[in-house]
Amino acid sequence: MTSRLRLNPDFDDAAHTVPVSLSERHPGTPHTALPAAILAGETQVTGTTGESGKEETRANPLGVCDMFRVGIGPSSSHTVGPMRAGLHFATLLAARAPGARITSLRVDLFGSLAATGRGHNTDRAVLLGLSGYSPENVSIAVVDGMEAAIDSSGTLTVPGFEPTPFVRERDIIFRPRDILPYHVNALTLRAWAGEELLAEHTYYSVGGGFVMEELGDPAEPRVAPLATEEQADAAQTAVPYPFFTAARLLELCSETGMRISELALANETALRPQPAVIAHMDRVHAVMDEAIKAGIATEGTLPGGLRVKRRAPGLARELEEKTAAGHRADQLEALGWVNLFALAINEENAAGHRIVTAPTNGAAGVVPAVLTYYERFVPGATREGMYNFLLAGAAIGGIIKTNASIAGAEVGCQGEVGSASAMAAAGFAEALGGTPAQVENAAEIAMEHSLGLTCDPVGGLVQIPCIERNAMAAVKSINAAYIALWGDGSHTVSFDTVVETMRQTGMDMLSKYKETSEGGLAVNVVEC
Repeated sequence: MTSRLRLNPDFDDAAHTVPVSLSERHPGTPHTALPAAILAGETQVTGTTGESGKEETRANPLGVCDMFRVGIGPSSSHTVGPMRAGLHFATLLAARAPGARITSLRVDLFGSLAATGRGHNTDRAVLLGLSGYSPENVSIAVVDGMEAAIDSSGTLTVPGFEPTPFVRERDIIFRPRDILPYHVNALTLRAWAGEELLAEHTYYSVGGGFVMEELGDPAEPRVAPLATEEQADAAQTAVPYPFFTAARLLELCSETGMRISELALANETALRPQPAVIAHMDRVHAVMDEAIKAGIATEGTLPGGLRVKRRAPGLARELEEKTAAGHRADQLEALGWVNLFALAINEENAAGHRIVTAPTNGAAGVVPAVLTYYERFVPGATREGMYNFLLAGAAIGGIIKTNASIAGAEVGCQGEVGSASAMAAAGFAEALGGTPAQVENAAEIAMEHSLGLTCDPVGGLVQIPCIERNAMAAVKSINAAYIALWGDGSHTVSFDTVVETMRQTGMDMLSKYKETSEGGLAVNVVEC
């Protein structure tokens, strides 16, 4: 008998169940509560009745405030998510056991979090969260010094408590062969006061920095999203144009006469004030730009032992020298800048520095590389075009996450770089004035030609092949957008079909090709 996870006890279990594993999922509909859909918040829709005659519960589609979030590298699922889990556990402890004397803490990492956790700095991320830091605001100096500070003092300080004795080698347990029922990326945190267990909580990092927490009996668990207060408030409001497939998105655009970015903005501003939406996009844009500049300015070798040299500074000098000398470029030489932007961001990500999940950290360079190309090389580019780019890209990313996955540990790199490429292609086509059909076609082309990509990082690091792969995908995104814009939007393979194909391909892919570093390049490239 198939085990299934219940959501909220107030929901109708028959209509609102979440499969234990991604392999059991079906494509999302407005009334299928998949993990990604829950993360945007289930919303009671007053006056709407389904076949049962009962008031229905539906999820709001994921949008720009969900799909683009500021964090630190090198991984959204293995760094940002675990850090959020650690911070949540610290808050939980403060609420449950104020004034207690924590005598010991234990961190158990399961599945892919354990398999590539050291290379992805998962252990450090959890410690940062337990120490009260968030991925959005932690300083890079704190990130770089966290492990040394704990090792030198022999303690970890949870906010509101006295320092707790902590030895990383003893108190962080890596369990790569143990897979918890709900998701391959799991961690359990425990705290004791002497023999008394103060708290124990299990979390699932499901990709893109999204985190689920396990509630109730572990033998028959229920899951719920970790949401910020702002997200929880937004979840109480139904958006005017709910969509969970590209087909429905196109229908709504046809019915309303709106472009994809206009419809997405209407949904966003139903949940939060428009100035807040604009401010979020402005910050996302600023962090992307800062990461590019930092990557170009920073020389040296990336951490982790592979001795990968940063290439962005050298490429930047070469491109700038050619420009200054009045070099007559061929028509494709502008792509050198696209490659530069992607390399710069992904080298910053590999160093554990601040970037934007877009939709993940491992794929963080694709969207900003194409967006920066639009701003610097497309005549007539505007700030409104930048906003439209992000809104349309997020709409496409939300469809992918709701119906398949953006996690390399679930579906391989096709879910990470493939999704980013689809988002960038859609955003670029939107910024260039594409019709909804052309934008959907651009996303489909980019995703179709990313099918089958494996996630086999050498040494468990987000460096080889990840950094170059972002550059390749950024160029592909631009090409996909132009191919779509040369047509009228009509095409044989729909975006929904290619997303479902990606999901099925990911389910058929051996686990050694899904962020475990046990196959592919990870075992065929000799680490020096």
